[in-house]
Amino acid sequence: MEPERRVLLIGEGNFSFAASLCGAEGTHVVATCYESEEEVSGCGGAAGNIRRLRERGAEVMFSVDCTKLKDYFLPGKREFDCIYFNFPHCGRKAGVVKNRELLASFFHSSAEVLSEEGEVHVALCNGQGGTPADQPRREWHNSWQIVAVAAGAGFILSNIHPFKAETIRGYKCTGYRSQDKSFCVEGALNHVFTRSMPLPYFKPMSCEIELENRRVSFQVPQVLVDKINRGFLEPNSNHPVRTLKEKLTEELGQAFPLQNIDSCPSLLHQGQLNGVCHSNIFWIFLSPEETPSPEEMSNGLADAVLFHHVDFCKGADKNVCGNVQEECHISKQYYLRPSLLPYAQAVIQKEAFLPETLHVISGLVFRKCFITPYSMPVFHEMVFVCAVNRGTEKSYIQMLVNNIKTSIHSLHQTVSSFKLSINLQEATSFETTELNDFAAFESQLSKIQYLICVETDTSGFPEKGSCVGVIRTAHELVSSELVVVFASLNLDILAMLICGICDWRMLWTSDNRFLPQFPRGELRLFKSFSLYPPSYVHDVSFWVPDGEQFDEVAFHTIARQVSGETVISIQLIDSFQQSETGRKSFCYRLTFQSCDKALSRQVVAEMQLLFRKEINQHLRVTLR
Repeated sequence: MEPERRVLLIGEGNFSFAASLCGAEGTHVVATCYESEEEVSGCGGAAGNIRRLRERGAEVMFSVDCTKLKDYFLPGKREFDCIYFNFPHCGRKAGVVKNRELLASFFHSSAEVLSEEGEVHVALCNGQGGTPADQPRREWHNSWQIVAVAAGAGFILSNIHPFKAETIRGYKCTGYRSQDKSFCVEGALNHVFTRSMPLPYFKPMSCEIELENRRVSFQVPQVLVDKINRGFLEPNSNHPVRTLKEKLTEELGQAFPLQNIDSCPSLLHQGQLNGVCHSNIFWIFLSPEETPSPEEMSNGLADAVLFHHVDFCKGADKNVCGNVQEECHISKQYYLRPSLLPYAQAVIQKEAFLPETLHVISGLVFRKCFITPYSMPVFHEMVFVCAVNRGTEKSYIQMLVNNIKTSIHSLHQTVSSFKLSINLQEATSFETTELNDFAAFESQLSKIQYLICVETDTSGFPEKGSCVGVIRTAHELVSSELVVVFASLNLDILAMLICGICDWRMLWTSDNRFLPQFPRGELRLFKSFSLYPPSYVHDVSFWVPDGEQFDEVAFHTIARQVSGETVISIQLIDSFQQSETGRKSFCYRLTFQSCDKALSRQVVAEMQLLFRKEINQHLRVTLR
């Protein structure tokens, strides 16, 4: 037998709403109001509703202040499964600011008496909430800003639907300007809030790997602490990224001889890649006692790929950018793998490599990048490698892409009805500025022949489509008669497009409402549990150190780190150069927003202060 569901009603006027809920099987109603019993009894129908409530076993309480709820209940009686507050108002002619303050105090109070998985329902008149669901929508400053107000108490808006008074038996709204008068509830909305996971504050983390025959550890870059060891591709995972990988492999295995390479390369590489901007790399320092000796390095690393460049990088941009101080120490540094491409090249050199067989490698890769909706500092890459006879590579590429397209379409059709268009396009038809970060970085590694682009007809995704994969070829890596075809796919972007996930950060959420939407072996259309999250804008202005190139990627990376990935946009809104000294000044606008957690104005202000401190310290800028 399921435990009784406890429902708390706040601010009842004539108790007609409470009376409509009372009597439902398995539900215990506690109905309260702010006024005394004598004051309420004068409201039309209130006395009869109160009598019926008590006859049905409900609790009726008077003179209850919604901002101090825990004071009215004993500790063992404080956990309510649902709290209703219909049409809250301070009374009389109170303005939006006073009512926001009332809501803020109510949400803080509710957090103290709500069960862990409980809900808070707040009904507001049309336009009051300030969300896009209001039609017409009021200007933000003239609304009650309910989502931002709730965030201050750790709540997120998880559902919103019309408040249909006519369907509530016996319900009659009352209390217009603290009088026994009804008010217009046409277009009213019920806002359903749930608890958010707290914003994480990650401690520094070390990661251990094996180099040669010894264990070494390194400090994980702060921005990756919550992503380094999640195991999304592990056999027991039901994450959509793993499901996508498994289904793609299964489908392609029906069309090609296929070998899945389960051994994943080490997280660390040593050396450098020609053409790759140093600012895009996560550099790692090993402590002196953990650094392999020159003799060990010359023998190679047992579990780490050692390379100084990719042999088929001919034609890649050789203009390597980066901090001069960093470059001086590269020979002593390691870095987190930014690509599986070098490992794919190493696979070709092994005796077990079989021509005409599609070899599949997958794993995490790490890249510093600008903050945009589709720019990910970490994602799951899937690389297909095959050696084919010279002269047949174009037809093989077309056949491979056709099978990838068929597989993706097949997966997508089981998930959603919106249009998904996949195209193979020649890379020469694109300027570098038109490429998304995934493709732009791939173009640094080596010359790309083709891009695999996906377009959707839904809002929230790029209008011109998004590059989800690249294809390149290499000659004479195996023999003069064979050409090697490499196809790299960004599984994270693909999973987002197929499942309708508009924010890449959601793939990494720790909220337990995400994974249950994807039962093992199934891809489904994702339903967000955090609607209309509030956003906050802050500007920062500073002078760049004389004679130094401003590292904008580092600027974005610091923003990711201090905000816990809650900065969703950074825009340069002004720049200035002094004619006398040549000093440069920049002004950037940062927009903060969380896709899965409650983010309050106060917390964002603290993040902004920390951001200013960090860029001053690490980029040596002079704040204005």
